[in-house]
This record gives sequence, structure tokens and C-alpha cells, in this order.
Amino acid sequence: MPLDQSFVGRSYPPTEPYIVGREKIREFARAIGAAEAEYQDLEAARALGYADVVAPPTFPIVLTMASSHAQIVEDPELGIDYSRVVHGDQRFAYARPIVAGDALVCVNTVEEITTRGGHDFMTTRSDVSTEAGELVVTVWAKLVQRGEE
Repeated sequence: MPLDQSFVGRSYPPTEPYIVGREKIREFARAIGAAEAEYQDLEAARALGYADVVAPPTFPIVLTMASSHAQIVEDPELGIDYSRVVHGDQRFAYARPIVAGDALVCVNTVEEITTRGGHDFMTTRSDVSTEAGELVVTVWAKLVQRGEE
């Protein structure tokens, strides 16, 4: 069954704040092999002008993947069969870096749904902001639901 096109443009309520912790940043940096000192050491980060340990550029996936999955993918009305889903693309547009201590909320939106060759392509956008409303990063993800051959 194809994805419901009426979901294009649908936004979901803001998520609960995600408090970015130093150790979460350090763990993520180690997991992806990012060895730069500003991802591990407070003094190194401050020497570069950051208020605290800074997150690697792909760190927002930690919160956006969880929140978009919970809100969009698990929405039964959309019609996703997650057993047929593959990740197609990911991109980030930063307003400023993420640092330890940030309290971030996500607003998730279904930006596009198309069908090509029997496969559904869905692009989601997650606007990640501080609790005060300052945009930090926008994250786009493309999910591909393979056809039912």
C-alpha cells in the first residue's frame, strides 16, 4: 500500500527537550571515530571559542532519528511498513553548533512523498531548536519504502 500523500506538509508537536550531555557527545564522537579534541575536552573546546564541549556535525541524528521515528514512522495512518524501509539520504543545515548543555526540541514535518518504480520516497525535516526557540540545525532524512514485489 503506498504512503498517504495527505501527510505532505504535516508537522508534529514539539518534542520534550533533549538535554545534550558532555558524555553523550564524547560517546558519539568515539563511536564515529571523530578524534578532534573539542569533542572530548572542555578546555580544548573553549580554546576554540565554544561555551562547552561541541558535538560532531552528525550528532543531531541522535535526537532527530528517535523523534521522527516516534512521531512519523510509527503514525499508523501514514502506512509505513518499517520492515521494507531503507535509509536513503541525510543532510544537515546548521545555524550554530550544538554544545553540551543545550536543551533541544524537534519539530518534525513530512516534507515530501513520491512514488517511483513501485517504491515510496519520503523526505522528513526536523527543525531542532533550543527551548527558547533559537533554531540550531535543520535535518532532512529520506526514507525509502521498497515495493511489495
